[in-house]
Amino acid sequence: MGRLGEGFGALVNNRWLVFVAAMWIQSCAGIGYLFGSISPVIKSSLSYNQRQVARLGVAKDLGDSVGFLAGSLCEVLPMWGALLVGALQNFVGYGWVWLVVTGRVPTLPLWAMCVLIFIGTNGETYFNTAALVSCVQNFPKSRGPVVGILKGFAGLGGAILTQIYAVIHSPDHANLIFMIAVGPTMVIIALMFIVRPVGGHRQVRPSDGRSFTFIYSVCLLLAAYLMGVMLVEDLVDLNQTVIMIFTAILFVLLLLPIVVPVSLTFLSDSRAPLQEPLLPAPQKQEASKSEQDGHEVIFSEVEEEKPKEVDLLPASERQKRIAQLQSKLFQAAAEGAVRVKRRKGPHRGEDFTLAQALIKADFWLIFFSLLLGSGSGLTVIDNLGQMSQSLGYDNAHIFVSMISIWNFLGRVGGGYFSEIIVKDHAYPRPVAMAAAQFIMAIGHVFLAMGWPGAMYIGTLLIGLGYGAHWAIMPAVASELFGLKKFGALYNFLTLANPAGSLVFSGVIASSIYDYEAEKQAHHHHHQHYHHHHPRSWGSIFSTVLAVDEPLKCEGSICFFLTSMIMSGLCVIAVVLSMILVYRTKIVYAHLYGKSRT
Repeated sequence: MGRLGEGFGALVNNRWLVFVAAMWIQSCAGIGYLFGSISPVIKSSLSYNQRQVARLGVAKDLGDSVGFLAGSLCEVLPMWGALLVGALQNFVGYGWVWLVVTGRVPTLPLWAMCVLIFIGTNGETYFNTAALVSCVQNFPKSRGPVVGILKGFAGLGGAILTQIYAVIHSPDHANLIFMIAVGPTMVIIALMFIVRPVGGHRQVRPSDGRSFTFIYSVCLLLAAYLMGVMLVEDLVDLNQTVIMIFTAILFVLLLLPIVVPVSLTFLSDSRAPLQEPLLPAPQKQEASKSEQDGHEVIFSEVEEEKPKEVDLLPASERQKRIAQLQSKLFQAAAEGAVRVKRRKGPHRGEDFTLAQALIKADFWLIFFSLLLGSGSGLTVIDNLGQMSQSLGYDNAHIFVSMISIWNFLGRVGGGYFSEIIVKDHAYPRPVAMAAAQFIMAIGHVFLAMGWPGAMYIGTLLIGLGYGAHWAIMPAVASELFGLKKFGALYNFLTLANPAGSLVFSGVIASSIYDYEAEKQAHHHHHQHYHHHHPRSWGSIFSTVLAVDEPLKCEGSICFFLTSMIMSGLCVIAVVLSMILVYRTKIVYAHLYGKSRT
């Protein structure tokens, strides 16, 4: 029994268990992607028009991305505290929306609905920050894959929840809102004590490569499975039992990654040497951490001074040599023979605070590249319902689920390929971001043209490109600006998302859509229009459009101009990313050039 207890202790502190729990938490952090599925219910039960729904959408994106509070709380509170705050926000925000939509409490004005959706969706930022900060600290040497997989699960969340909802199978779509309020809250509360930094840099094993491969293959299997299930459910009317079986298999796939930490803890032979540092005394942990930080800093200081052959030595040897060089340097400096050059503030690749990062051009290049790239992708995600309707598809659910799956593959793939670029070629990671933005530019052109089937290809390309941004950007930020204040830096950069969506979706897309819809309304429903006119002044908000019926626009013309503008913006984003590549070549050569022997 003792051995089992000890094994269990090791399991709880295993960085792979933290990673798997973080994946599960992240699969609840994709609530924002379900907005496309719940907005029709809100729109019809509260009789909103497109512009008002777009405002709710912007509130949702703001909630999704304004993570300042989450970033700073994660530095103050323990991880479980931050997760609990997020779970409560999710529960209160969406729970109240559900009560309003089902008429259990009095209807609230639009601004209050926006606030509720903001609060509910803002819970995600806590899940995101806690999961990413814990795992990037636990896997400092594999940031690309870790970030890609975690952000990927956030992207899959929409498809997973839709599938679970299909089992409950209620004709009343308002129940989906109830599920969004309750489901994630329960999952987070169950897992909140597991996800935390556990000193993962001392748990490196030769089998790590295999573990990542296993988790990658589970991810791909999951995406392929969900895709297949979506298509089958879309094309065939299935009975309840089959849907139950599908969902059961989905849960099995979701639980599969737990095999990695369990087998590493209970089955691997290499337990003995690793057992001891798994549960270090807190002082020791701090010491080793600061010692490690010390080495990181030493690298960049001695980098210029060290002879070339040091690069070719094995790691332990290299540390020794660098330490020797270091002491020589200090001696020389003490004797006044060498003036050690100290620049004000950190160098790229060291730990920046947010204030220090904000005055760097590189930081703003990442920000604006992200704003244009992911902002235009988010516009498509938010308007998928209207886009598919205007092109004559009845069911927007399938596109919502598909873009969620492509988004997932983009994230996992973005993390994987950007890691290859960096590890094998020591080339700057942002080049992968430029590639993703180029793919998106093509996707937008497809959507603009509205050819038959273009909707499928457009969502494929945009989903992949948009997803890749979220795997690449956090890794780039952690490489250029360090891990210490990663939570704050990451949450500042995610602001680019709602900023883009606000301008593109809230201003450009919905205005063009409403303009085209009005033009069509004048053509078709001239009498109809006059008939409804007097009644509309009753509601304050409908004065925006002076029409009570939600306007619909048909044909590819509705989003043609919007999509062409988005395509142009993606091309500008490619240029920004390439400037960043050019500027950071030296940094990446320093960071990763050493590891190529």
